[in-house]
Amino acid sequence: MTDPDWWNRHKAAVLDTFALSNYAFLVLDVYLAHSVNRFRHGAEWMPLGFSLAAVLVLAPAIALRARGQGQAFVHVGGLGVGFASIALGLAGVVYHLDSQFFSQWTIQSLVYTAPFVAPLAYSGLGFLLVLNRLVPRADAEWGQWIVFFALGGFAGNFVLTLCDHAMNGFFHATEWLPVGASAAAVGFLAVVLMDRQTAIIRIAFAILALQVVVGLAGFYFHLVADVNGLSSSLFENFVHGAPVFAPLLFVDLVLLAGVGLWDMRGQCEPD
Repeated sequence: MTDPDWWNRHKAAVLDTFALSNYAFLVLDVYLAHSVNRFRHGAEWMPLGFSLAAVLVLAPAIALRARGQGQAFVHVGGLGVGFASIALGLAGVVYHLDSQFFSQWTIQSLVYTAPFVAPLAYSGLGFLLVLNRLVPRADAEWGQWIVFFALGGFAGNFVLTLCDHAMNGFFHATEWLPVGASAAAVGFLAVVLMDRQTAIIRIAFAILALQVVVGLAGFYFHLVADVNGLSSSLFENFVHGAPVFAPLLFVDLVLLAGVGLWDMRGQCEPD
C-alpha cells in the first residue's frame, strides 16, 4: 500500500469495502441491541433489513468496480444506499430519543433512554458512500472528508461511552478511559484538519494506536462481564449485559481515520 499509484487506483474500493463490512456487522449488532425488548416495535426491524439490503447492493458493486464494469450500477447503487442510510440514521435518532427524552427532558432520561447516538452510524456510512462518488478521488478533500467523519464518529463514541458508563456511576475507574480516549481522538483529528502537516499526521497515527488498545481492552472487559453474567443463558447475558461489541467501534473508527490520514499524508509536502 506504499505505492501511491496503487492507492489512488484502489482507495475508492477500500472505502466501499469498509462501508460493506460495517453494514454486515450491523446485522448482528442491531439484532442483539433490539433483542433487549424482543423487537417490540415493528420499526426496530428496519435497520436490520436495511443492513442486509445494503450488503446485497454493495457486494456486487465492489466486485464490478474491481473488474472495471457496471460503473452506472456502482455509482447509482452506492448513492441510493448512501442517501437511504443517511435518512434511516436520522430517523433512528428521533425514534430513540422519543422513547423517553422528548417526554421528560432530563439528563437522567437521556442516559437511560435507548442510545440515541447509535443510529448515526447509518448516517455516517451513508455520507461515506456519497462522498466516495461525488468528491473526486484525486482531490485533497477526499481524505479530509473521511477524517472529518471519523472525527464525528469519535465524538459520538464519546457521548455513547459517557452515557453508557454513567448508568452504573462509573463503578470501575477504568470506565473513564474510553471517554478520555475518545476526547483525545476528537481533539487531535480536529488539529489535523486545521493544520495538515506531516508531523501532526504522524502524531495523529500514534493517537489512533492508543484507540486500538482501548477498544480491544474494552472488548475483553465487556466479554468477560457477559460470560460471567447472572443469567444461565449466555445469549441473555450478551443481550442484557455489557454491550460486547461497543468497544470495537474504537477499532472501526481507527480504520476509517487511517484511510483518511493516509490519503492526506500523500497530499502533504515533506516537512
